[in-house]
Amino acid sequence: MQSESAEPRLAWTTPLPALIAAAGGGVVLAIAAVLTTEVPGKFLLGLAALALVGLAALGLRQRPRLSVVPGENPRLVLRTLTGVTEYTRDQILRARVVGYRRLGRKSPMLEIDVDHLGYERLLIFGRWDLGTNPEDVYDTLRTQLRLHGSSAH
Repeated sequence: MQSESAEPRLAWTTPLPALIAAAGGGVVLAIAAVLTTEVPGKFLLGLAALALVGLAALGLRQRPRLSVVPGENPRLVLRTLTGVTEYTRDQILRARVVGYRRLGRKSPMLEIDVDHLGYERLLIFGRWDLGTNPEDVYDTLRTQLRLHGSSAH
């Protein structure tokens, strides 16, 4: 008999090439900050370099961002900056895809309401977090976790 932990995981995360590009951009900006002679330019370039390197480090720390451990008692696994949290099917109150207007266009976001230590917690994931269309992740979560709900656009 195969144990539940030996079953494959379904996972979504920010694509590694995107994180490498962000880190590379941060390094380029840091070099530009060192080479420039203007103090305001040094400050702004240094700040932008820190932001890009920080974004890449955060993305690497949270890999995989969201995953499902399938099986008889499937679990949703969330990785954040502070660590890993698992939610059972009973702790997932609602999941849906909602369209938000961002930069003049509608972007789908996956929203998951969970019971976290007795309090309701809203988890929101976009394409950057998941590395794919949030609607595809929602469909997989519905199937794997046997969730009921609908997409709201």
